[in-house]
This record gives sequence, structure tokens and C-alpha cells, in this order.
Amino acid sequence: MKLFRSDQIKQIDEYTIKEEPIASIDLMERAAGHILKWYLASFERSRHIFIFVGPGNNGGDGLAIARLLESNRYETGVYYVEFTEKTSEDWKTNLRRLKSETHVQVNSLTGTDQIPVISSRDIIIDAIFGSGLTRPVEGLAREVIKHINSTEATIISVDIPSGLFGEDNTTNNYDYIVSADYTLSFQFPKISFMFAENAKFGGEWVVLPIGLSKNAIRNTISPYIFLEKTDVAPLLKKRKKFDHKGVFGHGILFAGSWGKMGAAVLGASAALRTGIGLITCHIPSCGVLIVQSALPEAMVEPDRNEKHLSEIGNTDSFSAVGIGPGIGTEPESQKALHKLLTECKKPIVIDADGLNILSLNKGWFSLIPEYAILTPHPKEFERLAGKTGNSFLRLKRQIELSAELRCTIVLKGAHTSITTPDGNVFFNSTGNPGMATGGSGDVLTGILLSLLAQGYTPENAAVLGVYLHGLAGDIAAEESSYESIIASDIIKCLGKAFNKIRDKG
Repeated sequence: MKLFRSDQIKQIDEYTIKEEPIASIDLMERAAGHILKWYLASFERSRHIFIFVGPGNNGGDGLAIARLLESNRYETGVYYVEFTEKTSEDWKTNLRRLKSETHVQVNSLTGTDQIPVISSRDIIIDAIFGSGLTRPVEGLAREVIKHINSTEATIISVDIPSGLFGEDNTTNNYDYIVSADYTLSFQFPKISFMFAENAKFGGEWVVLPIGLSKNAIRNTISPYIFLEKTDVAPLLKKRKKFDHKGVFGHGILFAGSWGKMGAAVLGASAALRTGIGLITCHIPSCGVLIVQSALPEAMVEPDRNEKHLSEIGNTDSFSAVGIGPGIGTEPESQKALHKLLTECKKPIVIDADGLNILSLNKGWFSLIPEYAILTPHPKEFERLAGKTGNSFLRLKRQIELSAELRCTIVLKGAHTSITTPDGNVFFNSTGNPGMATGGSGDVLTGILLSLLAQGYTPENAAVLGVYLHGLAGDIAAEESSYESIIASDIIKCLGKAFNKIRDKG
């Protein structure tokens, strides 16, 4: 699914109106109908509904929703936040329809003292501002939003929480944005929904398809993709009857140190469960018994040092390389990584302490092989690329760094962002809070190493690997709970995740 800037969404709306053709008021009616259907399936009839509308088309949506709800015998009241005398033409049309076809009371608000008492059992539908807002909310609207947030009612925002910008909220005032429990976004999620600091505003967001032009969506260029099963399934390679382990690659994983040998076990186990033909673990000698006992399917190449990584041999015979999980940042380990960067000619994924070593030696950035995959979490990315004020600015820096290094960067989070050297940005749709547990990142490293060894391009390995990792975590959560998931559970569910991606149902 493509994601678009707010101005692009407006253009797609306009194209749909012209191409279908459909009157803008009828497109608004279609959108309101989808909200009605969602509401009918979600809430009982006994709850009173307070609809707050602004003067633009988002407010027009709210008026149309009020009419449809009342026609379905829901108790509804409309409150027009009258901070301007100018209203859109579709707003005026919907107001006339509401007054002529229903008994819904339309109340003009010029102050918050005119807002009625709203209880925790009530529903608020927020239709004050849409995604076209470009400056912080002021005046009466600001006070109304503050009042809405102070209630204990269930809040539903139409298309986007009022006050939130569609993309970059760097200049916004976070104190005056509606904090919705649900956001019903038309056709696409908004780009700002992908960022952690905006989660408290959007709540649980639901995408409602409203029939915008497929031609317009296809022809409108955007670097942003929200990954879904339909994006990922075509990437999966099919295995042939006479394939053998040599076809699926031999990866080497440099991982582990004294007290952190689990990182090597988890990474190698994930690589095997993702389909690699052979896996060799280069580990400190203290870990040989641990890895060979825990994972007999893996081969072991012991380092001469007992407790940490100190050497890198020739990697030419391997299909792909993974380095970083649990290796620490000892001076010898740093020298070993430097040697790997200068000599390695194979696809490589760098994670965890591999990234921390790079942060300590930023002069080595030019040595990172082109098309490597880097997998930082936010703190590791901050060490690599510097601090940024918010997630949007961090994404901007991630895009820049991918281009500078000619690498794919996987920035881990609730909606993991994948940036490629040519400027593409993929946001992941799978995964859950239960995956925020030690070792989960080591599992992802093993998955990516496996896919690289099997011949996937870095971009496809990152896209498929991140989606697969999150999906396995979702399956683990379904079988247990967020609280009880451990990294090994993600590995155990990889097979089911593959089957779910292949399932055409």
C-alpha cells in the first residue's frame, strides 16, 4: 500500500471526482457510509453520540455521519466549532440535508462553556480538522480540543485526529491535538501514524477504503510503502524438487561473547528456520559447547580468544555474512570488524555491537560495503547518525544515510522503517509490543543473513525478513500473550509465518 503526503491525497481525491466521475458531495457520502458501517459493527445503540465539526470538508464528513446515524436511530447531537464564518460548499450542502432530513440538533459553539456534560459512556466523533491542516491549532478550536481530551468519553476521529499534521509535526503544538481512541483513515494510513510520538493521538487506526481512483493511486509517485501481505508474498522464492542445501547458501555469523552466547544461538537458529542451507557460527572459544549443544544443526568456527571476537578469516567461501549480536566492543573485536569491512566481498548484515563499533569509529563509514544491511534500534541509530528532534526528522536522516552509505537501513520499532539507497521507504505492518524482548533483534539478524545467503537482494531480504519476523511475533502472541513472548517463540513460529504469507486466502 502506497502512503501519500496530504497534498497528494487531495490531488487523488480531485482526480477521482473528475475521472469516475463522481460529485465531491457523493464521494463524501460514500466515505460517511463506510464510517457508519464500521460504527454499527463496533458500538451498541445505547450510547449518546456528540459530533464536533469544523467548517471544512472534514466537518462536512461529520455532518453526513450525523444524518446517517440518526436515520439508523442513534441518538446524535452536532456541535459546530464556529471559529470562522467561511464554510466549504459541501459542508453547506450537508448541513441543509441534515436539517431537512433529520431532527438532529446543530449547536454552534463560540465558547467551551456551551459544550454539554459528556460522560464516560458517551461517544465523541471528532470531525473538526482534516489532514490538510498545516499550522498549530489556535483560539476556540484549541480550547474545544483541550476540552474533548479532558473527557472520559470514547473518541473517534474522522480521517485524522484534529490538530495532527499528515506528515511532519516538528512545528506542531502537541498539547492541542485530539487524543483519539480510534481513527478512521480514508483509503490510506497517514504518514504521521508511523511515528511513535503520534501514537497517543491516533489510538487504534483503521483504514476504510472509499473507492479512490486506482489509476490516480498507481500514477502518483511516492517513496513511502506500507507493507502488506500482497507486497511480500511475490518475493518468496519457490523451492524445486531437486534443490539441495548448496542451493540455499552457506552463511557465517560472527556473534557472541562471554555471557552473551545466546545471541549466537538465536541468530543461527533463526537463520536455519528461515531456510538457509548451512550456517557456521564464528564465536569465542568459550561458547563452542553451548552452541553445539543448543543447536546441533549449526557448525562452529571457534575464535582463538576465549571470551570475545578477535579475528576474521577469509569469508570468500560463504554466501553471506552476519556480524554484531553480542560481540561487545573490545579493541580486538573492533580490529576484527575493520578487517571484515576492508576485505569482505559478500552480502553482509551488521547489527547490535557491530553498529556500536561503527559508532565509535565513524571514519570507517566509507568502508561499509555497498548494499549492506544495517539493523539499528533507535538508540543505536542515534549513535550512528546523531540526535534528531522527532521521528519524522530521524526518518529524514535515515533516508539520507542510506543514500550516503549506499546501504539498506532497517530502523527497528513498532512500524519498522526500511530505507534503501535509491530513496524508497517501507513501513512494516506486522509485529507487536510482545516482541520488545531481549534477543528479538538477534532473531531478525539471523533471518536477514539467511535470506541474503539464499540470494535475495538486500532490499527484498529486508522487506521480506522484517515482515516475516513481525508476523512470526504476531503468531506467537496469538498462541500465548504479549507478556510471555520470548525470542525463541518468534523462531518457533517462523514456519507458520511462511505458510501464512503463502496462503492465498
